[in-house]
Amino acid sequence: MKLSRLFSISLLSVSALCILNTASHAESSILSKLDSNQKQWVGKPAPSFKLQDQNSKWHELSQYKGKWVVLYFYPKDDSPGCTQEANQFKSLYPQFIKNNAVVLGVSLDDVQSHQKFSEKLGLNFPILADSNHQLADQFGIIRNLGIAKIAKRETFLIDPQGTIVYHYSSVNTQTHADQVLADIQKFSKK
Repeated sequence: MKLSRLFSISLLSVSALCILNTASHAESSILSKLDSNQKQWVGKPAPSFKLQDQNSKWHELSQYKGKWVVLYFYPKDDSPGCTQEANQFKSLYPQFIKNNAVVLGVSLDDVQSHQKFSEKLGLNFPILADSNHQLADQFGIIRNLGIAKIAKRETFLIDPQGTIVYHYSSVNTQTHADQVLADIQKFSKK
């Protein structure tokens, strides 16, 4: 009886060690993937684009030369997380303007969907319709959900010269706008 109990305890210990080792490997794998995603974009020129906003006005990256550009991708108009994130940027938008920055939201939704979403929330910044996936494809952030496609929730911070200085591949919708604003202030002091 003691021997089988000892064997069971040993087996449990070995299993626990294997699980911990696997979890540790998965965590380091995730962290190294995040790090490589960051390195993939930082220091590179931002891809040019020409997209319409919720009011059918065209926006191109070149028109923002000399300003910080917050290019934040989100999955879907009117979803809870996207609404929360848009409201955070809306409330801080005057601070972004004071820091020589423009905020551009981007999703794969069309202009009409953006118009309804923007009106519902009273957004004070452009949200761009990338319904042909032009920009999301360039950044490699398309997620396939069966027959539907969405943009992953990621943000690119572009400096006044058009260079990507930060890639946020993991975003908390409650604190992201604050974080980006703080980073713009930090980078501006350099």
